[in-house]
Amino acid sequence: MSPLYLTEADVARLLDIRVTIEVVEEAFRRLATGEASNVPRQRAKSPGVILHSMSAAAAYLGLVGWKCYTTTKHGARFLVGLYEAGSGQLVALIEADRLGQLRTGAATGVAARAMAAPAADVVGLFGTGHQAETQLAAVAAVRPLKRAVVYSRDENKRRAFAERMARELNLEVVPADSPREAVQHLPIVLTATSSSTPVFDGHDLADGAFVAAVGSNWPTRAEIDATVVRRADNVVCDSIEACRHEAGDLIQAVAQGDFEWSRSIELADVVAGRAVGRNRPEGVTLFKSVGLGIEDVALGGKLLELARRAGVGRPLPIDGGS
Repeated sequence: MSPLYLTEADVARLLDIRVTIEVVEEAFRRLATGEASNVPRQRAKSPGVILHSMSAAAAYLGLVGWKCYTTTKHGARFLVGLYEAGSGQLVALIEADRLGQLRTGAATGVAARAMAAPAADVVGLFGTGHQAETQLAAVAAVRPLKRAVVYSRDENKRRAFAERMARELNLEVVPADSPREAVQHLPIVLTATSSSTPVFDGHDLADGAFVAAVGSNWPTRAEIDATVVRRADNVVCDSIEACRHEAGDLIQAVAQGDFEWSRSIELADVVAGRAVGRNRPEGVTLFKSVGLGIEDVALGGKLLELARRAGVGRPLPIDGGS
């Protein structure tokens, strides 16, 4: 059987955030039981380009796979490859920009379901890009949101984002004039930016707030300050191993003496009921996401299933293996 090629348009047509949340949650559950494994990102650098690669095995799906992407001054280009575990045959090659946006948002949705206050209905959001869109959509899927307050440095972008997302989610979305407005008194705060320095003051965070920091996966970058990390009762990582290498928010807090890795918890253990995501109503909870290959492989597997069922995609003119 020839491998199936799926485009960005195919991904957008077949996947939505609610399906993605359930797929990603199951992937973390299977990580906890040993039915899946994840290899953290590696980076190969050359003048003008970085190649990022990550891989995973999903025994419960009968798949192994990888995501590779390049970043240059022209932007990023993403691909996911899936192989049948039994035969080693390539079964799918997927354009994976939208897929990555969805799975990253979904991981926050999974964490918010376990760690945010059940009645939380207002969210503060930093960032106005595509990743910010899926972060907001994912939290709206797991919590009864009534209002979102969004901040970015560009006033025009945050106003346009607020108008667009209000229409898409049928939710009140308002632009904030300052970072503090997107934090103070709010039960959920999301950061999905490209900032290399903290985007808000951790002292402004409300007691009991849930924070998801997803924008930084470089050790030299931190969207949240050490105050947020120090205040958190529960610090949950998508992968402690990966965060030790990439989560500048936590790495810098460790360097300042505000955090110890022994305090961190795996999201997989929270999902599987082996650990608690929220200890007490007034405690701050923090989810740090750097992005995992198992999310891409699991979601790619679901996409392949949906594509075959719908007759979507294009066979590649290569032999996937015999």
